[in-house]
Amino acid sequence: MAVTGFWPVKSRLKEVIDYAENPDKTIEQKYLDADLYATLQYAENDSKTDEKLFVSGINCSKNFAYSQMIAVKKKFGERGTNIAYHGFQSFSEGEVTPEECREIGIETARKMWGDKFQVVITTHLDRKHHLHNHFVINSVSFKDGSKFRNKIEDHIRLREISDAICIERGKTVYKDAPFYNSQKKEYWLHKAGKQTHRDMLKEDIELCLSLATSWDKFRTILASMGYEIDYRRMTVKAKDWERGIRLKNLGYTAEGIEKRFEENFSNRNNRNEWNNYIISRRKYFPLETMAKQLEFSIEHSKKPDKIFVDTMFLLIIMVFKLITEVADAMLLSPEMRRAAKDIKQYVADYHFLTDNQIHTTEELAITIEETQQKIAELEEKRSKADNKKRRAKTPEEKEQYKALRKELTKEIAPLRQRLKQAEKIYEKSPHLYELLQKEHNAEIKKIRNMERNR
Repeated sequence: MAVTGFWPVKSRLKEVIDYAENPDKTIEQKYLDADLYATLQYAENDSKTDEKLFVSGINCSKNFAYSQMIAVKKKFGERGTNIAYHGFQSFSEGEVTPEECREIGIETARKMWGDKFQVVITTHLDRKHHLHNHFVINSVSFKDGSKFRNKIEDHIRLREISDAICIERGKTVYKDAPFYNSQKKEYWLHKAGKQTHRDMLKEDIELCLSLATSWDKFRTILASMGYEIDYRRMTVKAKDWERGIRLKNLGYTAEGIEKRFEENFSNRNNRNEWNNYIISRRKYFPLETMAKQLEFSIEHSKKPDKIFVDTMFLLIIMVFKLITEVADAMLLSPEMRRAAKDIKQYVADYHFLTDNQIHTTEELAITIEETQQKIAELEEKRSKADNKKRRAKTPEEKEQYKALRKELTKEIAPLRQRLKQAEKIYEKSPHLYELLQKEHNAEIKKIRNMERNR
């Protein structure tokens, strides 16, 4: 069976095409004579693509795909940040031969994009048990200059075309694929072991239904967890959500909920469970407690670049650990409870910040800029080493520059990892800071209400 997918590319187009056309992946020695294989190994990512066995082009020459794609962009004017799209088509072990993999890939690309876009198709043979095709699609149409639209319908159509071709050739298909349900975002979150806001809501509703004996109590518990219910539409939403979620879409009907109320009412221990829950909700406010312990003012800065990001991550970690250790401690907002599921990632982010002595988001931005500059310098040196290796007049000289290139690649790899993590922290820090402020405001409001009731 074939698995398909694609994603936007925001880096340099030539890098993507070079990766897809890498001779180490597209050529298997038994399919070539020794001299040709040795020549391709020497040339690596050079322009001699006409000698590659498993590289093809649709609406562009495989030899000059990069320059022809750039020409189309210049003709119509490049628009947007996505310079191309990188797709894949991967087969199960033993499902296809390299030749069949290549043929199916070309046919799939032609039917999917061939009427409007330039495509480079390569068949990678480096994973012998799982042959796969790569597609590099220009983001601008050669036909009318229109921009490629990355919609869920495109992912579904790619899967349908691939499946139809596989069935025609007697291959198996991936039935009940998640993309057919138009739930792309949920699919990838679940695959990463994370929850959607719908998953979180369903967990919270289950807690409500384990205690409530009436609609009023159901609403009371929901409100204490940061939700509000619309009885007319039978929807539930958190304050920050744009729209509510219908209970029936989560598998709950009014009749089913009332049946749970009746079961709880018949439960002799229900009253004690209800009272314990209500009392425990008033005892402990984890964010306020930990902020005081760290002497951290949650609203310490109105300027995003002045946020103490390292202390913020430490506060988040301490709060999330606290709610697992103290029975009376609970986060008030659904979004904060959802964020608590990623505590391992927050720990890793905090160690990254402390190891690199980064305290504010301003310092984090400087780290990102310096790392990008260092990578660019090393890549330039590596490019020069590549050029000198190609022009080497002796095997010894060639090996010298090959070794230099290898050393530079070793230096670049950890820098790229450092850059990736720094950028992720920088992107999510403002959102986390906002979540902390909202959670803190909810705690303060609840504390004031308790003081008034006294």
